Amino acid sequence: MQSSARQHTLKNCIRATGVGLHSGKQVNIVLRPAAVDSGIVFRRTDLDYDFRIRAHAMNVGATAMATSLSDGANEISTIEHLMSAFAGLGIDNAEVEVDAGELPIMDGSAAPFVFLIQSAGVSAQSAVKKFLVIREAIRFGSDEAFAELQPHEGFSLKYTLDYDHPVFAQHEHTAEVNFCSTSFIKEISRARTFGFLADYEKLKARNLAQGGSLDNAVVVDDSRILNEEGLRVRDEFAKHKLLDAVGDLYLIGFSLVGRFHGYRSGHTINNALLRKVLETPSAFEVVSYESDCVVPQSYRRKDALPA
Repeated sequence: MQSSARQHTLKNCIRATGVGLHSGKQVNIVLRPAAVDSGIVFRRTDLDYDFRIRAHAMNVGATAMATSLSDGANEISTIEHLMSAFAGLGIDNAEVEVDAGELPIMDGSAAPFVFLIQSAGVSAQSAVKKFLVIREAIRFGSDEAFAELQPHEGFSLKYTLDYDHPVFAQHEHTAEVNFCSTSFIKEISRARTFGFLADYEKLKARNLAQGGSLDNAVVVDDSRILNEEGLRVRDEFAKHKLLDAVGDLYLIGFSLVGRFHGYRSGHTINNALLRKVLETPSAFEVVSYESDCVVPQSYRRKDALPA
């Protein structure tokens, strides 16, 4: 078993190809190992300059329908599912090369990215891992939609969605998970993004969502789920919101020690919450643990992960 108190990166490079959700075009990505304390860095290879940007809350640009990183001139969007996989498997440092302005949507979940990371292998590094510990409750939003982080011994997440729609009335509105690599892989990573057929048709008319299909999203019309196989799990809608939250929260720059609660929140509120935390020095502390035995239970590595 690898040390939980150490930083981790990929053991090898690995490549993948998929379709961009909005462009509908082929997108190629390469995941590479990276040096200690470098974090997750995205690099676009299709531009005429070296677009390189660290995955961090303060670098987030657009948050409509996806989370994007921007350097002010260009952006890389739909990063949240890969970020979720990095968080779920405890990858502290990696470089992501992509030849387009968005990551491939894959099957609409984080599971293909989990597979890529596991195939590349995970390698412990010499430096000590850092955690951001929530010391006081921080909340952003209103009674209609909010996200909050509270002190907690470990990392847990709860999300409640609320749609006035007959399909959602038939399924679980709330999902709650005590986070660890095993629970992430088994309970969260396979939950797919979802949307309404009417919205999808409007996006198509605006030359967006050109790569969207029943192969990479759960699509709902006025009364039913259009995917032949239905949902993967009964609470897949709420679980996907947890998946997004895991990816968005990892943009704080470290593995979190705290409790997240979201109610009807999305990428915009998630990012605003992180910015509020970072602007409130009394709300958090960055710490390291020299020994595995004192690392929060949520982050103790499991034998199921590749050595």
